[in-house]
Amino acid sequence: MPAYPHLFAPIDLGPLALSNRIVMGSMHTGLEETGAWDRVAAFYAERARGGAALMITGGMAPNREGGVFPGAAGLFTEADIAGHRRVTDAVHAEGGRIAMQILHAGRYAYGKECVAPSAVKAPIAPFMPQALDEDGIETQIADIATAAERARAAGYDGVEVMGSEGYLLNQFLAPRTNRRLDAWGGDAEQRMRLPVEVVRRVRAAIGPDMLLIYRISLIDLVPDGQSWPEIVALAHRIEAAGADVLNSGIGWHEARVPTIATSVPRAGFAWVTRKLMGQVGVPLIACNRINTPEVAEAVLAEGCADMVSMARPFLADSDFVAKARAGRGGEITPCIACNQACLDHTFAGKVASCLVNPRAGHETELNYTPAATPRPIAVVGAGPGGMMAAIVAARRGHDVTLFERAAHPGGQLDMARRIPGKEEFAGLMDWFEGELARTGVALRTGTAPDAEMLADFDEVVIATGVRPRDPELPGQDGAHVHAYTDVLRGGAEVGGRVAIIGAGGVGFDVATFLAQDGPSPTLDAAAWRREWGVTDPQTARAGLAPEGPAPAPPARMITLMQRRADKPGRGLGKTTGWIHRAGLRMKGVRMLGGVTYERISPEGVYITRDGAAELIAADTVVLCTGQEPARALADALIAAGRTPHVIGGAHIAAELDAKRAIDEGARLAARL
Repeated sequence: MPAYPHLFAPIDLGPLALSNRIVMGSMHTGLEETGAWDRVAAFYAERARGGAALMITGGMAPNREGGVFPGAAGLFTEADIAGHRRVTDAVHAEGGRIAMQILHAGRYAYGKECVAPSAVKAPIAPFMPQALDEDGIETQIADIATAAERARAAGYDGVEVMGSEGYLLNQFLAPRTNRRLDAWGGDAEQRMRLPVEVVRRVRAAIGPDMLLIYRISLIDLVPDGQSWPEIVALAHRIEAAGADVLNSGIGWHEARVPTIATSVPRAGFAWVTRKLMGQVGVPLIACNRINTPEVAEAVLAEGCADMVSMARPFLADSDFVAKARAGRGGEITPCIACNQACLDHTFAGKVASCLVNPRAGHETELNYTPAATPRPIAVVGAGPGGMMAAIVAARRGHDVTLFERAAHPGGQLDMARRIPGKEEFAGLMDWFEGELARTGVALRTGTAPDAEMLADFDEVVIATGVRPRDPELPGQDGAHVHAYTDVLRGGAEVGGRVAIIGAGGVGFDVATFLAQDGPSPTLDAAAWRREWGVTDPQTARAGLAPEGPAPAPPARMITLMQRRADKPGRGLGKTTGWIHRAGLRMKGVRMLGGVTYERISPEGVYITRDGAAELIAADTVVLCTGQEPARALADALIAAGRTPHVIGGAHIAAELDAKRAIDEGARLAARL
C-alpha cells in the first residue's frame, strides 16, 4: 500500500484518467510573457517529470481587455499557439497532462479598457471599468470560446475556465458588482447566466473528449457576495452545461480576509469544498494552504474533496509527487506560503520563483551539476543562506563543512518560526537540518572559526548574517530595554505595556509575537475564522460573519513607532503587508510614523511627533532599529590575503532578507 493511499488512488475524469489525485494548480509565473518558450517548457516539464498528474497553467487572457495587465499572455496568434505547443509537447514527453486556464480579469484588469458587468471600480484597481452592453458580452463569450479552441490546437489536454477570485465571471455572479437590470443581471438566475453560457460555448468549442474544469467561487468573503444556495444552484448549472470537474475558488482578491498566506491554517478552507460534496455529480477539487502530502491525504480521507490542488508547493519542490509516492515526504522542500518570491514577484512584474527553491522559474540557467573537481569548502554561518550554500555545494560533490557559532543551526529562521502565523518556518528548519544530514555536510555548531582554522579550505563562504544596529539613544542601557533578538529568543522579561522602536518587518514581527496570548490562531482553524470574521456561507452571505472579526484580546498594550513619516508597514510584502497591518490593528496596536526619539526613561520613551512632545508609557522597550552586516571574519580573511565569498546579511543587511540570502547561497554554490 502506498504511503498515502487516498492521494495515490487513480481517478477517471471522463476525458482523462489520472494516476493520482494531485493537481498542480494555476499560478501566474510571468514566464509566458517573456516569450522564452524553452523556459516555459522546462518549468512545466520538470514538474510533469516529478509526478504531477495534471497541471493547470497560469491564467491566459482571452483578449486584450481581459488581461490582468497590459501584455498579459494569451493565444492571440499562430505564433502563440506554436509556443504553447512546445510546452504541451514537453509535458507529454514526460508523461504529464496539462490544462490551460482561461482568465478574464474584468474590472481587475490593469488598463483603461477594462470591462465589467457594471461600472463599479474595484478597490484594488485604479481604473473605472466600462459596463458591457449586449454586443460586448457576446464578444467576451466568443473570445473565451475561441481561446479554448486555440488551447486544443496547442495540444492542451483541457481548459480551466476561471470563474472565481473576483474575476469577470465572478463579478457577474455577485450583487456587489452586478448592478444590471437586463437579462444578465437582477436575480440570481440571471446573474449566473454568463458563466453558464461561457461553459456551454467552451464545451461546444473543444468537443466532448477534452477536459473542462470550472473554477467556482465557494465563498466570496466580500460584502454582497453570493449566498450558498446560489453557489449550489450555479454548480448544478455549470455541470449541466458541460463541466467535467469543479475546482474550488476561495475569496476575492479584494477580500479583507487572507486566504493563502502563511498565517492561514493548513487546509483552512477544505471544509467549504466538503459542503458541496454530494451536491453534484462531477469530481471536486479542494485548494488553498494544502502543502504537505499528510495534509493532502487527510483532506481526501475526510471526504472534503475528490482531488487536491497545490500550486506553490510545486514551486518549492518539482518532485513533490515522486517523493510522496516513494514515502519520502520528509524530503519535500516545504512551501512556507510566504509569497515573497512568487506572488510578490508577480505583482512587481517579475518572473515568479520561490524563496526556498531559487531554481523555480529558472530551470534553464540555474542547475546543480556535479563539480568537475570536488574541493574542501567551508561555509561560516548556518542561517538560511549558509545552509543553502552548504547543501547545494554538497549535492554537487564538494566536501563541505558548515560552522555555526550558536548551539544549533537556523540563524534568523530560528527567530522567525516563533512568530504567530509563521509556524511554517519550523518545518523549513526541519527540512534544512534533514538536507544537511542527507547531503553529508559536516555541521560544527558552537564553533566560531578564525582565519587560521579556515586555512586548509579551498573556498570560504561567509554567511555570518547580521547584528542589531545600535540606535545610540539616551537611556537605552536601562534594564527594561531589550534588543529584538533577546525578546524573540525568550531571554527577556516583557511587561504589560510595550514600546517598540522601529516598525520594519522585524518590528511588526515583534509586535505580533508580543500581542498574542495563548496558542496561535494559525494552529486553531476555528479561532482563526473567528479572528477574521469568517463563517459558514450557508448562514451568512459570502461567508462573512455578521458580527465581523472577533480576535482574542491582546496580551499587552503595544505602541509600534518609526522615524519615517509614512504609514508603518508600507515597506512590507506587496501581497502580505496588509495582513500584518490588519492583524496588529485588530490587537489594538498603536502604530506611529514621523517619530523623533528623544530619550528612554524608566517611564517609557519620550518622543516628538508633529512638533509635540509625548511620553509613550512603557514597562518594556524593544529595539528593532535595523541591522548591520556581521562581517568581521570576512574582513579578517581579506586582510590575510584570502578572497572569501560573502552572501546574505553579511553582504547586505536589508530587513533579514531570507529570499536574497538563499538565492545568493544557491547561485554561488552552483558555480563553485
